[in-house]
Amino acid sequence: MAEMKRVERPLSPHLQIYRPQLTSVVSILTRITGNALIVGVMLAVWWLLAAAVSEPYFAVANAVATSWFGDLVFTCSAWAVWYHYLAGLRHLYFDAGHGLDIPTAERLGWGIVIGSFVLTFITILIV
Repeated sequence: MAEMKRVERPLSPHLQIYRPQLTSVVSILTRITGNALIVGVMLAVWWLLAAAVSEPYFAVANAVATSWFGDLVFTCSAWAVWYHYLAGLRHLYFDAGHGLDIPTAERLGWGIVIGSFVLTFITILIV
């Protein structure tokens, strides 16, 4: 039998080849913020649980929740809530068949990013 010559095919494209696009970054951040909200919820539940257990235990939990670390976690959680909420509205808009062209999808992506920071700032000012 004749020996078959292997065809040299290009390797499949990988993440190193693709340039990150705003729409893909927004989508990935939606998943990350959804999972990261668990940290803020765990801190809040721990604080509430400590209030129900005893006064000394609550003092420890309250010290953590009101420290710079607690402020950072709750501020990032507020941003994650707004970001995740706006991204959900964007997906509802997409599900209705609107905004599927690239320029509109990119404008909506920037709207989510900018809107989440603005709404977080407003939330911090109000609370």
